[in-house]
Amino acid sequence: MELQKVESEIRKIISDTERVMRDPADLVSYSYDASFGSYMPDIAVQAITTEEVVNIMKIANHYKVPVYPRGQSTSLSGGPLPVQGGIVLDCSQWTSKLEVFPEDMLVVVSPGVTAKQINDAALKHGLIYPPDPSSMNIATIGGNLAENSGGPKGLKYGVTKDYVVGLEVVTPEGDIMRTGGKTIKNVTGYDVTNLIVGSEGTLAVITEATLRLYPKPQATVTLMALFDNLIDSGHSISNILSAGIIPAKLEIMDQASIQAVEEYQPTGLPIDVEAMILIELDGHPVAIEQEIEVVRNVCTKYNARKVEIAKTEEKALALWKARKLVSPAIVRNKPTKISEDATVPRSKIPEMFSRLKEIRQKYDVELVIFGHAGDGNLHPNIIADANDLEEMKRVEKAVTEIFEAAIELGGTLSGEHGIGTLKAPFLEMELGEVGVDMMKRIKQAWDPNNILNPGKIFAEKGQQFSLTND
Repeated sequence: MELQKVESEIRKIISDTERVMRDPADLVSYSYDASFGSYMPDIAVQAITTEEVVNIMKIANHYKVPVYPRGQSTSLSGGPLPVQGGIVLDCSQWTSKLEVFPEDMLVVVSPGVTAKQINDAALKHGLIYPPDPSSMNIATIGGNLAENSGGPKGLKYGVTKDYVVGLEVVTPEGDIMRTGGKTIKNVTGYDVTNLIVGSEGTLAVITEATLRLYPKPQATVTLMALFDNLIDSGHSISNILSAGIIPAKLEIMDQASIQAVEEYQPTGLPIDVEAMILIELDGHPVAIEQEIEVVRNVCTKYNARKVEIAKTEEKALALWKARKLVSPAIVRNKPTKISEDATVPRSKIPEMFSRLKEIRQKYDVELVIFGHAGDGNLHPNIIADANDLEEMKRVEKAVTEIFEAAIELGGTLSGEHGIGTLKAPFLEMELGEVGVDMMKRIKQAWDPNNILNPGKIFAEKGQQFSLTND
């Protein structure tokens, strides 16, 4: 790799010396994300215009240097890790465009803008941007699009891909392409927009997005249902949905996550229950009143100890804050958190809960269950200590069985975190040999030199799932 020439040519197109980095002290911050593994890049570049990305990709193609697009690196699957060195293309500072078109209910944004900033801008016009990944305060929309991020509101409103109307992207060979447009209906040619969304930065660099907005609901109500049995809570979740109620959010916390939150920041949650589900209903106030009764009746039928309505906005916010605190709370006892997002059909939620309890006992691991249970997108997290190699080997076996259970129940390896590096060895288990081969053909057609985010999604020959270095 002719790094001196690559750096020299990049500096010709980016005169701001602080946006092109070669010092190891700078590069180390680009070597990791929120998952596992650390890989040092050779160069890091902060891009803030489409023209800069075009030129960087042309330089990279000429010298056959890998390029790794990156936002704020909240990825839990290794999405932006520079596993083969090369160039990290940091788009997190690219925030120049955030333009709302209220009459069209659209917003046009640069890749470094966050989901929260988009929603805040929409609210000024009586609109919302529904996708709400837990990292929405800091994660960039470019990263959300690359991973097709979800969130609690995915149950009713869908995930990121459901709000993408059009994109501007730069291809691996340095050409600008626009997909979609500003119309809600568009069936001209292949749906390239949805091919790029969720492709984990392996097909193109997203430089601009046109996103759909939604009217702000008239009213919102939060309910809390408590259960002495995790499986009963699973039956309640699936039966709320089959009763015709589609909550905005339907989240679960098991006993371990409730206890962890109460130890971390006490909010008065009962720590003697085996599960708690939080339900947010939104829409017309009259309709919500009827939906509350349906939810209450379903939960009572499946042995809910208590179903309580948050009487004030402050109480509702406190409950949802407790849900968001699960991730930081559960790592207080052990430093290593393995966060998974295996997803199953809604009807299989009770059975998946049962399988997770069995896996926890079989491998003697600290497995905490929470997540977006309403759409089957669970977050079984295992808390461990990476320095305890024997424990980590048990964790690896437990995670493998979690994936196997999800697939056996008709589910998927990932509902919102993506495949990245961590889940690549399991891809064929879900898609089959032909499915993986067809995806590889698409990658080859788009990126013949394999320079854009290589080492992601597709496992290298002999690659095994591992959370340790040995």
